[in-house]
Amino acid sequence: MSVDTLEARILAGLDDEQREVATSLTGPICVLAGAGTGKTRAITHRMAYGVHSGLYKPQQVLAVTFTARAAAEMRTRLRDLGAGGVQAKTFHAAALKQLQYFWPQTVGGPLPGLLDHKAQLIAEAARRLRLSTDRAAIRDVAAEIEWAKVSMLTPDSYVRAAAGRDAPAGFDLTTVSRIFQSYEDVKVDRNVIDFEDVLLIIVGILQEDERVAATVRAQYRHFVVDEYQDVSPLQQRLLDLWLGERDELCVVGDASQTIYSFTGATSRHLLEFTHRFPGADVVKL
Repeated sequence: MSVDTLEARILAGLDDEQREVATSLTGPICVLAGAGTGKTRAITHRMAYGVHSGLYKPQQVLAVTFTARAAAEMRTRLRDLGAGGVQAKTFHAAALKQLQYFWPQTVGGPLPGLLDHKAQLIAEAARRLRLSTDRAAIRDVAAEIEWAKVSMLTPDSYVRAAAGRDAPAGFDLTTVSRIFQSYEDVKVDRNVIDFEDVLLIIVGILQEDERVAATVRAQYRHFVVDEYQDVSPLQQRLLDLWLGERDELCVVGDASQTIYSFTGATSRHLLEFTHRFPGADVVKL
C-alpha cells in the first residue's frame, strides 16, 4: 500500500473536526472534547497520520494518559493504524521507566522498592507519633498526603498551603504535617518510594541535570496528553521538563469532566492553555 493510500485510509471515516485534529501535526493544539465525541480516535489518527506522512518518527512520540487501560487501548489503536512504535503510557509508567534508566547514573546504587499501598506505612508513621488511627483515618490521611505531594508540598510547606482545607480524620493540619513527615521517615527506613515519589524524583533529576534533560528531550519530540483536565501540578511540571522550550504538544480534555480534583488535579491547565501558548489551535469535537 502506498503512503498516499495509507494516509487516506487513516483519514477516512473521520468527521470534519476529527480530521482537523488529525491533520494539525505541529503544536501546540488544544482539543476540547466531551464524552462520546471520538477524541481517542482523533488523537490516535493524528499520531498515525504524523508517522505515515514522515513528519514524526514513531519512537519520538510520547502519548500520556491517566489509566493503564486507556494507555493500552491507545497502543492497540496505534498498532492497528500501523504506528505501533509510538509510546503510549500513563504518567507514572513513563516516569518510572525514565527513573529506572537514569537512577544508576545520577543517584547511584539500586532503585528503592516501589510501594504499592501507603496504608501500612502511614499506620506505622502514626504509631511512631503515638496517634490512634483506624482504617478510615489512615485512608483519609493517605489521600491528603497524596494531594500534598502532587501539589509539590513538603511536610514543612503543607500547613500554610492547606489552610482552609478540611483536615482529614479529625486531625488538625499540624498533626497531618507530622504524620506526613513521619511517613517520609518510615519510607527512608524501609528503602521504599511511593508513586508520587517516582514523579518527584524524576522531576528533580531533570531540573538538576541538564545532560539527562537533553537526553530525554532528544528522545521525545512530540507529546500528546489525553484527559488533560485531570493533570496535577506535579504532572504538569514533569510535562514542562519533557518539553523544555518547545511547543510540540497536543492536549485533549473536557473541563467539565475533572474527576481527580480531590487528588490535586486541576482543569486550570486546560482552561489556560491558550494563555500559555497564544498561537495554539483550538478544536472542539
